[in-house]
Amino acid sequence: MHAAALIVLTTGLWALGALPEHITALLFFALAMVLSIAPPHVVFSGFASATMWLVLGGLFVAEAVRVTGLGGRFAAVLFGRFTTSYVSLIIAIAVAGTVLALFMPATVGRILLLIPIVSALAERVGFKPGSDGYNGLCMIAIIISYQSGNGMLPANAPNLVLAGAAEALYQVHFIYAEWMWVMFPVLCLVKGVILVLMTCWLYPATITKAPAASALTPMSAQEQRLSLILLIALLLWATDFLHGIRAGWIALAAAVACLLPRIGMLSARSFDDVRFGSFFYVGAAIGIGAVANESGLGALLGRALQGSLNLQPGADFTNFMVLSLFATGVGLITTNPAQPAVVAPFAAAFAEAAGWPLNAALMTMAVGFTVMVLPYQVPPAIVGIRVAGLSMRTVMRLVLPLAFVSVAILLPLDYLWWRIIGYFG
Repeated sequence: MHAAALIVLTTGLWALGALPEHITALLFFALAMVLSIAPPHVVFSGFASATMWLVLGGLFVAEAVRVTGLGGRFAAVLFGRFTTSYVSLIIAIAVAGTVLALFMPATVGRILLLIPIVSALAERVGFKPGSDGYNGLCMIAIIISYQSGNGMLPANAPNLVLAGAAEALYQVHFIYAEWMWVMFPVLCLVKGVILVLMTCWLYPATITKAPAASALTPMSAQEQRLSLILLIALLLWATDFLHGIRAGWIALAAAVACLLPRIGMLSARSFDDVRFGSFFYVGAAIGIGAVANESGLGALLGRALQGSLNLQPGADFTNFMVLSLFATGVGLITTNPAQPAVVAPFAAAFAEAAGWPLNAALMTMAVGFTVMVLPYQVPPAIVGIRVAGLSMRTVMRLVLPLAFVSVAILLPLDYLWWRIIGYFG
């Protein structure tokens, strides 16, 4: 009961936003130790996980992208070629958000990079703030930044928390290639196409003036070195099933390369600029699952939920939909960042009830994280909405229909994809 009280307090504070996420994380660590709710190796188990170092490496890589201006250069090059047509510009922003997810593993960082560029571009092509054209360009930038990250292991915080919890609770190690193979084709690629079509339909507009093309300066030496570091990291991530080096250690090596004198582009003072809040948040989220498992709370709730969800061996489609929607429903209560910490301890019980491999049960819950019913579920999306100055009514025009399409069409399609690749065992 002590463990349950601490978990309810922590996830409740995250859901309400009463305190910054990292302050709530530190409060969890302090109370868990002062009240002796679990041993130190359990409470701080996240810091022994490779996932934590994937987060840390991603923070420094994202800072390097920001400092060198490489992300802005990429966006400017891509967008500058497609300013004659509204539809082509929507597609270009969707592609940019997806590609940025490959080498900028921080959703809020991608959104904060894209929104100022997209807002300025909207005004250059004649879309005033509040117009359908402006709203459409900003909305595709915000939603694609989150949705595309769902298909890449390091690109979203919930992915990292689930991977860390799987490692800490079950010694299950997700690899970059497996995650992308299972999640990307339907929930990123197909969903991205649908998102583009829905944006053009719900926010119709026509470009009335094409901006003059601006010449880009040559890449600096720092940008060239960072591009090489990112390319090597991406190649190693994509081939981790061959060489066996964990994604966290690759990210850590990339961060060190960015910090090395003469080679890197970050100075020692970069430690003052990097925001480490997400590092402690992920550590606490992994620790919550470990505490629930150690105390017996996870097994108790798992048995109760197993009966209420009525999972049956052989009923794979029903099991898939029930578990996905269960994870989505948890997000309405706890918000997206806390979803994996809440549901991961139940994965073993769910896998046993459904007759699935443990990986399939864990990834099915990850599918549930991809459905955003209300914007408050995804804090980075709220940040983008505020920066772009969008009204909630404008946002809901896209979010609710996309959630319906996700449940009615994309989840069954993803089930069929998993069937084809044999992921249910």
